[in-house]
Amino acid sequence: MPSLPEKLLADIRKHELLTPGDRVGVAVSGGADSIALLRLLLELREQMGVVLSVIHLNHNLRGRESDQDQEFVSALADKHKLTFHSASADVAKHAAEHHLSLEAAARELRYAYFERLINEALLDKVATGHTLDDQAETVLMRLIRGTGMRGLRGIQPRIEVGEVIRPLLWTRRKDLLCYLQSIGQSWREDSTNEQSKFTRNRVRQLLLPLLEREFNPSVTENLAELAEIARAEEDYWESEVEVWMGTVVQWTPPTSSMPSGFIPLSELSAESSGNPEENSEEERMNAVVDRNWLLAEPLALQRRAIKAIGEQASITLEYKHVEEVLQFAAQENGSGNQLMLPGGWTVVREGGSLEFKAPQSDVSLEDYEYLLTVPGEVKIPQMNL
Repeated sequence: MPSLPEKLLADIRKHELLTPGDRVGVAVSGGADSIALLRLLLELREQMGVVLSVIHLNHNLRGRESDQDQEFVSALADKHKLTFHSASADVAKHAAEHHLSLEAAARELRYAYFERLINEALLDKVATGHTLDDQAETVLMRLIRGTGMRGLRGIQPRIEVGEVIRPLLWTRRKDLLCYLQSIGQSWREDSTNEQSKFTRNRVRQLLLPLLEREFNPSVTENLAELAEIARAEEDYWESEVEVWMGTVVQWTPPTSSMPSGFIPLSELSAESSGNPEENSEEERMNAVVDRNWLLAEPLALQRRAIKAIGEQASITLEYKHVEEVLQFAAQENGSGNQLMLPGGWTVVREGGSLEFKAPQSDVSLEDYEYLLTVPGEVKIPQMNL
């Protein structure tokens, strides 16, 4: 059986995470996973031909404890003669200002720091200590909340933004603890890891142990394998989607039919991802797809095509929206040939085409009213009705 360093080296080579000459910053919080990653990469750096340094972002969430984490990591970097990149962030303030959870705010600030170090040409890549256990927890949390195939991919081994890699994604946390104990390396314990108010902590401490004990002792590995399968499936479909976006889906500039001085009421929501104030003109192009082609394809392809159009156009389409569009597309022409979507977008069924129309942006904020004649019909150009 290969040793843990040998297994890690095999995983890095299999997934092509590092190349000789890379300047790699290891994100070290002080916890066991990130400390183990640093020590393992120290063992392998000559063999891989990479240059290592240490990154630490002080979240300032635990007072003196946070400062002690930084001091611990700094001392470890100094001991191994590694460059130490450190910064301090007010995570609580960032979370409050941007209406984020503490976990989401901390992650956002960490990755912004990683990206800055790379943009400043100090590093080529950043390695984080996400493990197979983290992967299983993530997949399970997404299943509980509701997700599609893309969500089942879980944590990605590599993300393009900032060139972040996760070399330990195929390694169990318990194996890392055994490794640290075998080399006599200490680590820091984050007291917040015991707090049950965080969903991940409850999944880690309660749900996964219950599933392993009562249902399947291999459930953690199985969930991680599910992520691997979903990742390969999504890689294939994403390449297919790229072809559709340039062939069967036609993109045209939106034409304004609204009078000056008005704006659709649907655009008044600041949370609308289809708001033209937040998207570029290219993102707001109208999309036209052939109904006959769409409806002749398998249901899985139909759903992915509609979802892809929404993503390309920056429309927030949940499962229910995709299903509504497909039901609308299958209807015969006649009355009710228009469907409203989030963000002020509309779908219009015209003959053999299905057109996604962008909300109009050449108007100003102003109320409007029309007299309703009963019986009768009133056109409301401000809402494309």
